[in-house]
Amino acid sequence: MRHGKKVNHLGRKVGHRHALMKNLAQALIQHKRINTTLAKAKALRVYIEPLVTKAKTNTTHSRRVVFTYLQSKEAIKELFGPIAEKVGDRPGGYVRVIKTGFRQGDAAEMAMIEFVDFNEVYSAKEEDKGGGRRRRRRKGGSGDSQVAKTREVATETAVEEEEVIEDVAETVEDVVADEPVAEATEEAPETETNEDEEKKTEE
Repeated sequence: MRHGKKVNHLGRKVGHRHALMKNLAQALIQHKRINTTLAKAKALRVYIEPLVTKAKTNTTHSRRVVFTYLQSKEAIKELFGPIAEKVGDRPGGYVRVIKTGFRQGDAAEMAMIEFVDFNEVYSAKEEDKGGGRRRRRRKGGSGDSQVAKTREVATETAVEEEEVIEDVAETVEDVVADEPVAEATEEAPETETNEDEEKKTEE
């Protein structure tokens, strides 16, 4: 049973396991990408990520601490040089593990482990997509085309509304211009009746 087993021992004693992780870490730092079994790749990720975090602070103490794990001057130069510059802004997750199928001999599950910032093809695709964040879009088309369509419809409706308002204003002006004439014709007989009444009262 694996009660409380937090570390994958990989079927090796502690000295053999440390030597294995050291050699895998050196190979990954040198080549930036290696192929190994999935279990070793997962164990290596836990082993090397704290070392990369330590390499961000380029001091003598941090170099000596990392050297106790790697035991290679060339690996230290590479880790504190180009790798530290590439991953300087990244808060973590410096390596990725990608499954690559099964080995033909013993059917062991294989994987590729690589530094995230050194895969130019994958990072270029993320930049094209917009930083890796995916947004859902409607089936009608892209968001830009829909915005353009809505703007066109809005401008057309605004023009139509202006034309309708102008037509209504012209009709109102015509009606207002015609109203005084109608009132004068209607008031004329009323004035005549008033004069007749005054004459009658005088008689």
